[in-house]
Amino acid sequence: MPFDLREALPKLLPKASEWVRQQEKIILQYGLPLTDDHLRMAELAGVRFPQKIRIREVLSIPLPADPELRLAALQSGLLGPQVAGITFGYGIYLIEGGMKQTNLIAHECRHVAQYERYGSIQNFLIAYLNQIIDYGYDDAPLEIEARQFADLY
Repeated sequence: MPFDLREALPKLLPKASEWVRQQEKIILQYGLPLTDDHLRMAELAGVRFPQKIRIREVLSIPLPADPELRLAALQSGLLGPQVAGITFGYGIYLIEGGMKQTNLIAHECRHVAQYERYGSIQNFLIAYLNQIIDYGYDDAPLEIEARQFADLY
């Protein structure tokens, strides 16, 4: 039986928010600041505080240790081998080599702007995950917005 994200979301949201905060903290501690070109791109993406962004290249994007949270992330397409980058607040994970992909960085910078717009990690996750549930990953309005910005690069 497939995982029902809509049903599980109220229980998973606090765990997901905490996991995202932990990942952001790791990226901010070990990640690299944006280059001058990337800072300009982040400003164009609508990021208010682009100097706060850090990028960490990894061999693979970490998965949550919590089994239910991991299952939800994998089945929804939010995490897994197909994911080249993901944004956690001001922290961005990119798969190794991602720093050479300007459009990927542009996409993730737009997600940073979305986090800022929603005012908190939890508020962003509520909106974003509900869009994934309602429209699917590819058709979620926040994903479409990030892809459209990335298409400029």
